[in-house]
Amino acid sequence: MITKEAIKSFRDTNRILAKAEDFIYILPHSKLRDWISNYTITFPYQNMMAEDYSIIPHGSATLVFYFDSQGVHSDLFGPMTKLAKVGMKANKSTLIFIVEFQPAGFYVLNGVKQNEFTDKIVPFETINNELNRLIIETLKANGGIKELVNSIDKLFLLNQNNECPSELRSSTKKIIENTGNIGVKELSKEVFYSERQLNRIYEQYLGMNVKSFSRLVRVNKAIKLMYDPNNNITDVCYLSGFYDLPHFIHDFKSVCGLTPQEYRINMSDFYSEIVKF
Repeated sequence: MITKEAIKSFRDTNRILAKAEDFIYILPHSKLRDWISNYTITFPYQNMMAEDYSIIPHGSATLVFYFDSQGVHSDLFGPMTKLAKVGMKANKSTLIFIVEFQPAGFYVLNGVKQNEFTDKIVPFETINNELNRLIIETLKANGGIKELVNSIDKLFLLNQNNECPSELRSSTKKIIENTGNIGVKELSKEVFYSERQLNRIYEQYLGMNVKSFSRLVRVNKAIKLMYDPNNNITDVCYLSGFYDLPHFIHDFKSVCGLTPQEYRINMSDFYSEIVKF
């Protein structure tokens, strides 16, 4: 099993997104990047997270493996449209390994449509017991990060057996490129789907409709802008594509459960995925 020291020795700058003494964000294999956003390895220290530490909703599935005194446990977080609290379990862990999927990426690599577990957290073994077993064995067997991520890459490359509609992939990319500020009518014209058909495939493969996904993209963009202390809340509002402050505050609170100003004060209590948006 890997240790903190392995972070220091991993120097593949083409794959490292960010790292510090106790965590590292790593890009997957280039052939997986349409479906997996990044891998995260974290070594929590005692009480480093509040019990209410939460994952910000981002419209994609997230796979989390926890190492603690009882062994290794895994959870699949479905596409969340509301906060998911993880602080209590994370604080009991000595190592956490996270796989952040791209929109619909979980389906391509597992064959399960996301509408089956929207806003649900379920043991991954109940979804794909064999892949769960293989990932746990891989996490236990590898002491170096290079060997670990290469082995995890291979497992997912072998599971890349399903296809989602190309219209879904192109339209989600368009939404992200436009920071969520593109309507379903315009999208439907671009992909030659009716609005009803487009919303139907979003519900099936992403677990939410076009409007809900677009709102999550805007809010996640706003969150990233907030990490720059030079951006005040009004700057964040307009840079992330909202029409005015009331709409920004309303949408932000509907997703995060608190206002943008309250989030900025307490942002260390939240995990926001760093790549997709």
